[in-house]
Order: sequence, then C-alpha cells, then structure tokens
Amino acid sequence: QVQLVESGGGLVQAGGSLRLSCAASGRTFSSYAMGWFRQAPGKEREFVATISWSGVNTYYVDSVKGRFTIPRDNAKNTVYLQMNSLKTEDTAAYYCAAVGDAVITIASMARRYDYWGQGTQVTVSS
Repeated sequence: QVQLVESGGGLVQAGGSLRLSCAASGRTFSSYAMGWFRQAPGKEREFVATISWSGVNTYYVDSVKGRFTIPRDNAKNTVYLQMNSLKTEDTAAYYCAAVGDAVITIASMARRYDYWGQGTQVTVSS
C-alpha cells in the first residue's frame, strides 16, 4: 500500500506564492510518475501537473503554465507543487496522486492514478 500526505496549503493573497509538499511512503517512490490535481467547490476535479519518475518530463494544465512547477526529490520521497503568482481562481483543495503502473511516464488523466492523498486547502484572496 502507498500513503501520500500533503502539506503546505493555506491562505495567501493574490500574487503570492505557496509550496505544497507530498510525502510518499510504502513503496519505491522513485519508480513512478506523480501528479497534482485540484477541486474547487461545485466543480469537477482538475488536473494541474505531472512529473515522470526521473523528473525529466513534466506537463501542466494551460492555466498554470509559467506559474507552477512540480519538482520532486526522490531521495526524500517527496514531490512538490511550487505555486507562484497565485490567482483567486487557483483556490481549491489540492490533491497529490501516484501512478501505480511503471510503464506510464506521465499522466494527466485521474484514472491513471492509483493512490491519492487526503488533500490540502489553498485559498487565494483578492
């Protein structure tokens, strides 16, 4: 079994920055792709970013390109979501997820992910 624990959420003003962390345990973290999703109240869960096991390949939803990055530290079994220039529309619960299939390099579809964290709330005020 895999456990994912997110942290780093909070309240920030528009234009500010936050860094979310996702600590993984229970298996060989460095072998699998990771991703971040978010869900705002009344809206469907949305893909945000993904990173391959090596960290070489990343992919972002258009709305966060140039503002968010998804680095990972395999030595610490941790993936991050660095969020800069935050906007009020970034307000959501953010979820970390891990792919269970080593064949998948990166993935933007939620159904590709087998393990999910409990989420951390990010609120951006105007």
